[in-house]
Amino acid sequence: MPRLRQVSRADADATVLPYYNALFGDRDPVAEPGTATGTPGNWWTVFALVPECFAHAVAGFQFYRSKKRLISPKLRELGQARAGYSRGSQFVFSQHCKSLRAVGYSEAQISAIPYWQSTDLFSPLERAVLAYTDDLVLSGGRVADGTFEVLKAHLSDEAILELTYITCTYEMHATMTRALRLEYDDVDERITEIAAPDDDLQKMDFMRAVD
Repeated sequence: MPRLRQVSRADADATVLPYYNALFGDRDPVAEPGTATGTPGNWWTVFALVPECFAHAVAGFQFYRSKKRLISPKLRELGQARAGYSRGSQFVFSQHCKSLRAVGYSEAQISAIPYWQSTDLFSPLERAVLAYTDDLVLSGGRVADGTFEVLKAHLSDEAILELTYITCTYEMHATMTRALRLEYDDVDERITEIAAPDDDLQKMDFMRAVD
């Protein structure tokens, strides 16, 4: 379950209800969760706790999908999907794999996103976008000049700014869904202690055997 309270239809702000209607029909999404795309839908019901936050996030969706954007949908989605993967969000990665299909990426390319560095399935520009995404997500914005030079050779400054903003926005979404355990990121921590077979071994310093 999400770590924060969900907002039922009866308690939702009037500005949120049109989105509830579009996604859930006339159901209460807390009592009867699930969207047409198969997600639980609790991203929406948790963000509805703060209507201004909800509106700000939705405006971000509208920004990246606007026809005014100069960055191509293919490169945009490539950055979003890799941001989800690099940040470890199954929700963001999974959703944008579907979007990658919609903009024309092959199954082989989508499958190769986790190990893009080891394939020749992406163009030099696509590889630069993937490298740039990793630098944004994994290196905190420490981007190599060589990577940026490839971007500059193919894209306008405006398109690079859009790519940067959208990719960083989806790193934020990936981080938030993990922290709040929303959607497909409602998973238990897998790095835990594995108990030894019995109590005596449980207290043993195993490295003393090789010291």
